[in-house]
Amino acid sequence: MVQIPSFRSPARILLLVASALCCSAALAQWQWLDGAGRKVFSDTPPPASVPDKNILKRPGPPSAQPLANETSAPAATASTATTAAPKLSGRDEQLEARKKQAEAEEQAKKKADEEKVAKARQDNCERAKRNKTTMDSGIRIATTNAKGEREIMDDKARAAENQRLNAIIQSDCGPGVQ
Repeated sequence: MVQIPSFRSPARILLLVASALCCSAALAQWQWLDGAGRKVFSDTPPPASVPDKNILKRPGPPSAQPLANETSAPAATASTATTAAPKLSGRDEQLEARKKQAEAEEQAKKKADEEKVAKARQDNCERAKRNKTTMDSGIRIATTNAKGEREIMDDKARAAENQRLNAIIQSDCGPGVQ
């Protein structure tokens, strides 16, 4: 006769319960000793009746956790507060330095863009003034059409070009310059 192993053996059930308790303890964020001295694992904070000295684990990074053999939690929080303060101020100084650097870079970029635009306006102004001088001289001006043929400007085209040049001079050279 062949014996089939039982899936409900006491050893397997005990192993399953123990692993479930270990997993739940690992997932719990709070750990404290209750009135009877048993460890309690929970994801909610302990009741107000539990003294601070019985709280073994709090949520957060492990460095902020009080040690189990410490008798006073306020002393532990005071020591972590004094060590954390310089780190926070150092981070703030680094953040401020980065912000200032980014602002300086942004201002330099804006200034470079403004200089570029000002140079382009100055070039447009000078070209428009030279072209206006040529138009006002009264000499015959030939242009090239879309087909590549030369055409002499008539009075209507000359007036339109003069008007366009005046608008460019007014916008790029400043008001009142004609």
